[in-house]
Amino acid sequence: MTYKNHQFSLLSSASALAAGVLLLTLSSAQAQELVGIKPDTDAEYSPYIQHDFPNQVLFGDTHLHTGYSADAGLVGATTTPDDAYRFAKGETVTSSHGVRARLQRPLDFLVVADHAENLGLTFGLEEGNEALLGTEWGQGLAELIAPKTEEAMAEAYLYWGNTFALSGDRGGDPLAGTDFNKTMWQRMTEAAERHNDPGSFTALIGYEWTSGPQGNNLHRNIIFRDGKDKADQVIPFSAYDSEDPEDLWNWMEKYQSNTGGRLLAIPHNGNLSNGLMFDDVTATTKKPLDRDYAERRMRFEPVYEVTQIKGDGEAHPALSPNDEFADYGTWDKGSFGPELKTPEMLPREYAREAWKRGMAYEATVGANPFKFGVIGSTDSHTGLSTAQEDNFFGKVTMVEPTPDPVRFEEQITGRTTPDDPSDDIVHAQALASGLAAVWARENTREAIWDAFERKEVFATTGTRMRVRVFAGWDFDEDDLNRSDFARHGYDVGVPMGGDLTSAPEGAAPALLIRAIRDPDGANLDRLQVIKGWLDGDGKTHEEVFDVAWSGDRKPDADGKLPKVGNTVDVDEASYSNSIGAAGLQAFWRDPDFDPAQRAFYYVRVLEIPTPRWTNYDAKFFGIDRPEGIEPTQQERAYTSPIWYTPKG
Repeated sequence: MTYKNHQFSLLSSASALAAGVLLLTLSSAQAQELVGIKPDTDAEYSPYIQHDFPNQVLFGDTHLHTGYSADAGLVGATTTPDDAYRFAKGETVTSSHGVRARLQRPLDFLVVADHAENLGLTFGLEEGNEALLGTEWGQGLAELIAPKTEEAMAEAYLYWGNTFALSGDRGGDPLAGTDFNKTMWQRMTEAAERHNDPGSFTALIGYEWTSGPQGNNLHRNIIFRDGKDKADQVIPFSAYDSEDPEDLWNWMEKYQSNTGGRLLAIPHNGNLSNGLMFDDVTATTKKPLDRDYAERRMRFEPVYEVTQIKGDGEAHPALSPNDEFADYGTWDKGSFGPELKTPEMLPREYAREAWKRGMAYEATVGANPFKFGVIGSTDSHTGLSTAQEDNFFGKVTMVEPTPDPVRFEEQITGRTTPDDPSDDIVHAQALASGLAAVWARENTREAIWDAFERKEVFATTGTRMRVRVFAGWDFDEDDLNRSDFARHGYDVGVPMGGDLTSAPEGAAPALLIRAIRDPDGANLDRLQVIKGWLDGDGKTHEEVFDVAWSGDRKPDADGKLPKVGNTVDVDEASYSNSIGAAGLQAFWRDPDFDPAQRAFYYVRVLEIPTPRWTNYDAKFFGIDRPEGIEPTQQERAYTSPIWYTPKG
């Protein structure tokens, strides 16, 4: 019996093997027919085949400088675009001051946005570039910098700065008519091509247009959707060409027409613009904003950099006195020029106020010039994209990690009156901020750029929390628990950056919100919805709603939610996640919705308190914390708004 069973087993195995070989020789349809399978050709088993909505968050930096920026190279930056990309991809890189650096986790994408004005200047000097040294200006610069001492570098910086006219009307490009700009630009695009790895890491091609009339910052980072083949057909439009954003848009439009490529511009946070970033008149002609201006601005500038090293640009306490969290990283003193900041400039510098004023413009001229989404980025000039508090390499190379007082005391901005420090900003006030977060289907240039264009993006101050928001008329609270949360959100509503119109009778917008903490970061304190609206008299308003929070806290009689607490050990520069929540979600319906009034809604997510970078430095180097700087902070994320527009 045993023998016969064994024989049967052998025969069965042989038969199965033969059948398998036969099936391998047949087509899929023949094989299915042979084994009796009759598939329903009209049905798809996998539910994800037809899904094309964004399904992942990608984190990156759209505003990083290397030694190729003149204002970085002339103060000691030796990093190259290759160094910057390698660092962003997670490799260990040596900083300009010889300090080894590495990210805790790689970024998903990076834009090396070196200044277009005299791009690659110090590298050209080091290499003895013939086009550069063939000009009288270049030869003079080379002679000044030759000793390579700090004094020589300072003299060279002033020489370049006087040409660039940081505080006055700009002259022409001293290297115009040479091939220097083209050579250095093509090096930039070559580096991006070397490091671009679709699906794994995206190196977007870009640069910074450094407009700053009278020192007032109107800078824009120009981001290409395209690769080197199209980007190399132009030389970057620079502030030497024009300081007027409308001239920049003309150049962008011409590029798109001539190459079939795509461009967008991302303005800096406007806190150093002295009221010019969201002005009521155009930059050069000083004409009131009209519909054409509004439409062009939003076509070319759909996204705004709301937070970075040089302060936070979401809100200001003087503009939002009822918002207890509005005073974060506030830089509201002077710019790089001679003009002192005044209170009437503030409404034209901060995102929330611009969103409110934009609705008023739409009501009068028929288009909204300030209907932008938001991201964060660093604006670091070290070649190292470090937005993490315990790994912050500073604004420029001279303030890289060191126990030297310069790390805290170096002046970043202020008027040209050194005997009057009343409006100075020092490096201790710099933020280790921020990051751009995009919702995308894949990690490619095209997918990331398209997310910017449709504004499905959010800003963080350096944390990598994940935030998702949908708004619609037909959501209910049970939708928070759906297993197909995202698909339902896209099917029934619109995501961050989207638009709601024509409110159904008796309906009010409802928001579905989910936020998850950075896996290597702090727990969450609360979710807030910020609403802005335009009333029937043309006046703007705002209100902040706490919609979800950690713990068993309850709002007081005035509706104010108690603080989450604070676990930070200041002396040890440490904290505990024993408070807060790993994730929060909320269903919120506007309780005061008026279908006749324009409105916008965005979400702010706050972490529990954590040590500030100055506190980490004090612990690491064994030095005193800087006076007047809080040792803790609450990192945060800001989503792009969702806008409501009435019928007609």
